[in-house]
Amino acid sequence: MSGHSKWHSIKHKKGAADAKRGKLFSKLARAVTVAARDGGGDPDHNPTLATAIQKAKDASMPKDKIQKAIDVGTGAGSDGAAIERVVYEGYGPAGVAVLVEALTDNRNRASAEIRHAFSKHGGNLGEPGSVAWIFERKGSIVVDGSRYGEDDLIGAIDAGAEDVREDEGKLRVICDPADLTAVKESLAGEGIEFESAGLAVEPKSTVELKGHDAERLLKLLDALDEQDDVDEVFANFDIPAEVLEQLAA
Repeated sequence: MSGHSKWHSIKHKKGAADAKRGKLFSKLARAVTVAARDGGGDPDHNPTLATAIQKAKDASMPKDKIQKAIDVGTGAGSDGAAIERVVYEGYGPAGVAVLVEALTDNRNRASAEIRHAFSKHGGNLGEPGSVAWIFERKGSIVVDGSRYGEDDLIGAIDAGAEDVREDEGKLRVICDPADLTAVKESLAGEGIEFESAGLAVEPKSTVELKGHDAERLLKLLDALDEQDDVDEVFANFDIPAEVLEQLAA
């Protein structure tokens, strides 16, 4: 299991403080709006929207705010049209690949702030295509590992699932994005309840980090994630769980 997944889990645990300030809700609403604008307002036929809605629910965002964000994206408001999706690529300490997905109404501002974060924390912003090839977009369905075992998920393989991975007490069913609906329906048909289902970005390989490099990378990831325009940050690092917990404390 990559440190990247563990870092995201730790980040979600810290999310309550951000939500109180309203910053997290603003980011989540923007992601829902753009997903609805680009792929329609029905999460059953728009995996990106389903993922954005699930993240909003996980952060306890009120249903009315989620629906408002969907309405803005589907044309009930003009705010969604001004938001642009921009992907930035770069390298962190020890050559770790970093992929940043931003949702912004000001590309120049976003570029300057993201470039500054890379420079300040031992990384550098790269050219388009420099690291994107290291990552791939996959369908991801999460179930409670205390309720289900891998044997319970065998039916998902017949429906197109590629792998089942253990991730901090959870089981993640990985599949091609095109097979996500079929795999979800297969699990539901067998009575398997899942906690979330949507799209995820997975690294094809990871770089193991320890000591100072690990600390510097986490500071870079945090600095990027704090940017108002940044929606998601992905990196292909691997850090032992106990080390990561200490650094993120």
